[in-house]
Amino acid sequence: MVAVIPQPSPVPSTRIERQSLHDAIVTRLRDMIIEGHLPPGTRINEGQIGAQLGVSRTPLREAIKYLASEGLVELVPSRGAVVKSFGAKEVLDMIEVIRTLEQFAGTRACQVATNQDIGHIRDLHDEMLACYRSGDRLQYYKLNQAIHSGIVALAGNAALSDVHGMLQTRLKRIRFIGHEGPEKWANAVAEHEEMMAALEARDPDRLSAILGRHLTLAWERVKDDLQP
Repeated sequence: MVAVIPQPSPVPSTRIERQSLHDAIVTRLRDMIIEGHLPPGTRINEGQIGAQLGVSRTPLREAIKYLASEGLVELVPSRGAVVKSFGAKEVLDMIEVIRTLEQFAGTRACQVATNQDIGHIRDLHDEMLACYRSGDRLQYYKLNQAIHSGIVALAGNAALSDVHGMLQTRLKRIRFIGHEGPEKWANAVAEHEEMMAALEARDPDRLSAILGRHLTLAWERVKDDLQP
């Protein structure tokens, strides 16, 4: 008689659901910070936010810890979780590094990216323009950031992407306020149009210059809203 070998039980689906809940809470809290519903310096009231989102404190605390690891939240003794506040010098320092990284990545992308890779960035760009036309600022912003991260990824340098991703995350709220108001938003869109054209033309010098100017102007658009 052939022995029947017991098969392992399937992984309970609750784990997947729990992970999905975690992601959903992280995304919602992150969006609340980006859009300014939780301004810099605000203490995150777990009871109030938990009731607002309809979740218990345990998954909410896990989400807050995750946002702390991203640099969007600080865990302050005696105060609890506080939305991270960056001074003007800190923001300028990070933007300067991002500018350097993106210029390098843009140059490499023009040299090594496949047509399919560039086509993917074009798709994101077109989606972003559709959000601009419909006035969907949050989704526009997310696609905008996906384009910047996508161009960096085209360089094929994991260390570069890691550092860029960390700084990009910390500046989420700052970058979001960079296109508040019709004029700032229209200017940011026009700069992205130039970036896309240079990438599709595989013109490394032009793309590097446009990215450099775009990040410099990003600083100009936000500096007056920052504390010293």
